[in-house]
Amino acid sequence: MTMATHADHSPSPARPRERDRDPDRDRRSGPEGAESPEVSEAHESPGAPEDRSTSDPATPKDAPDAVPLARTRTGAGLLAGGLLTGVIVLALVSAAYGAYDIPVTDVIASVQHRAGLGGHALDRVGESVLWNVRLPRVVLALLVGASLGCAGALMQGVFGNPLAEPGIIGISSGAAVGAVASIALGLSFLGNWTITACAFVAGLVTVLLVYAMSRSGGRTEVVTLILTGIAVNAFAGALIGLFIFFADNAQITQITFWQLGSLSQATWPKVLAVLPCALLGLAVAPLYARKLDLLALGERPARHLGIDVERLRIVLVLVVALFTAAAVAVAGIITFVGLLVPHLLRMAHGPGHRFLVPGSALGGALMLVAGDLAARTVAEPAELPLGVLTALFGSPFFFWLLLRTRRRQGGWA
Repeated sequence: MTMATHADHSPSPARPRERDRDPDRDRRSGPEGAESPEVSEAHESPGAPEDRSTSDPATPKDAPDAVPLARTRTGAGLLAGGLLTGVIVLALVSAAYGAYDIPVTDVIASVQHRAGLGGHALDRVGESVLWNVRLPRVVLALLVGASLGCAGALMQGVFGNPLAEPGIIGISSGAAVGAVASIALGLSFLGNWTITACAFVAGLVTVLLVYAMSRSGGRTEVVTLILTGIAVNAFAGALIGLFIFFADNAQITQITFWQLGSLSQATWPKVLAVLPCALLGLAVAPLYARKLDLLALGERPARHLGIDVERLRIVLVLVVALFTAAAVAVAGIITFVGLLVPHLLRMAHGPGHRFLVPGSALGGALMLVAGDLAARTVAEPAELPLGVLTALFGSPFFFWLLLRTRRRQGGWA
């Protein structure tokens, strides 16, 4: 009797029901309802620390997210600092070396003297070579390279694919048609701004045409983009040939400069002609970096996040046309800068446009200053056309990029 009564009051039948009513134990149990070893140890040890992974926001769980962000910012700062240092060093070297060598220390001293910061003036020949030949060319290379590099980053963001570049899809050729037409027809209605204005209008018409023809089903097709660029380049080449046919010898020499691309005719008036366009574009482009990141998610998600996609594209297309027109108007057709630089930076740091847009400007300036220095010194005393030199290095990279993209997409469907 006593044993039966003891059995009736045994707590063992109630334990399974209490465990079933404990939601924390159910959440921490394994697939078969058994407790995990960590939970069992916590219940068996009265002095075990409390599990704060869900209640305390400052847990080590959040630390791994903060470390890559800090590393990303540090990497961006180091890369930007390296690019800026490279631009400054190469600019000084390019200003110093050529047919008439000037020591780098004398270049720095002359610049300091002109700026009223000490230093000293050079001899008459050195001052003339430095300030009338070398420095206009270096500054023009910086502006043109920054414009083309930033234009390439914007084009790839706007069109949503990595093969977009002002030269490849015909914008440079279209802008060159406007510049060549103003030369062949002897236009001068805006003075020094006539060539730039004609190049801007022709480049804008070209980029709008390419944008309209490469769109299908709400997206930009890579194959259509490239084929459109081939057609535009062929048509622009035909127009340039037609203007050459009707031009005189002096105009033919000037038009040949636009076709090959060169900075040999750099002067301070040309620097002042391209400076407002380049500075305006470089000031406006970084303001749209965040919107380009959202556009990379797709048009529909970007619209849901409050982005006016069409307005964004129109504004950035105008900026790209401004960049390209300014570059073509003073340097002729220089291709592949806008393709190589954004890709190299994207491989080094990632696709974020907050760094990619200004970084491409620095990278483009670095690349064009280096290219111009090579063009002046490799075949000395002759000078290689800068556009030819960039195409020689850019074409193999573009070919590799096409093969890489085709392998990733499984072919061109």
